[in-house]
Amino acid sequence: MKSEFFIPKSHPRYYSLKIREKLVEGFKKGIVPIEGLIAQGRGETFDYILGEKTLKPAIKSIKAAAALFLLAKHPVISVNGNSAALVPEEIIKLAEIVGAKIEVNLFYRTKKREEKIKKLLLSLGADIILGVGKDASATIPKLMSERRKVDPRGIFKADVVFVPLEDGDRTESLIKMGKKVIAIDLNPFSRTAQKATITIVDNIVRAMPELIKLSQKFKNYSQQKLKSILKNYDNKIILKEMIEAIEKRLTSKAAN
Repeated sequence: MKSEFFIPKSHPRYYSLKIREKLVEGFKKGIVPIEGLIAQGRGETFDYILGEKTLKPAIKSIKAAAALFLLAKHPVISVNGNSAALVPEEIIKLAEIVGAKIEVNLFYRTKKREEKIKKLLLSLGADIILGVGKDASATIPKLMSERRKVDPRGIFKADVVFVPLEDGDRTESLIKMGKKVIAIDLNPFSRTAQKATITIVDNIVRAMPELIKLSQKFKNYSQQKLKSILKNYDNKIILKEMIEAIEKRLTSKAAN
């Protein structure tokens, strides 16, 4: 279901508008909830402030995320409507490289949306999609939202969970379960960003290709080298650097 509107590549907001278009198409197909469009607008605000670029601290986070994925015994990529609409092929590619399982997990959970996302990912070449319907038979303790329902073969068993475009409640709960959480969040002030093990403060459409590239490169690294990357990583420092970058850019713009 393509948009009837043409966006010229010369438009200064071309890439931003194309992202919006993908989400609107996802909404029309029943993959993205209307609330997902609101969430995208909030993230887009922070992307403007960041200059719509992948900054150096984000690259450090992506490197750490690739290392953590490759050291994990049971990595899982959690997929919601927005990530399915924006980067479905990249999710599948990353899962192949790092040996991760893919699980659908929705805050605004409906059986119809779960099935649509599963069908989309399978149509693009995914092998098995977890967490749909009765497969989500396990429960994340002390989490009250629909996201508490997880697959015992996937998120419940995982040692590392990748939660692009996440809500903070589940991130906190997963950490309390002893899991490592990798998050992509354009807002460094969010609870997800603050609580995750590794936070990639970047737009998912830029971060995922970079994460794929580095994960493929790091597959040739020894476990010792991967552990060294993680040992030298501090998420609090990264968030501090991102907030300082935001402050610097806002100050610069205010002075012009």
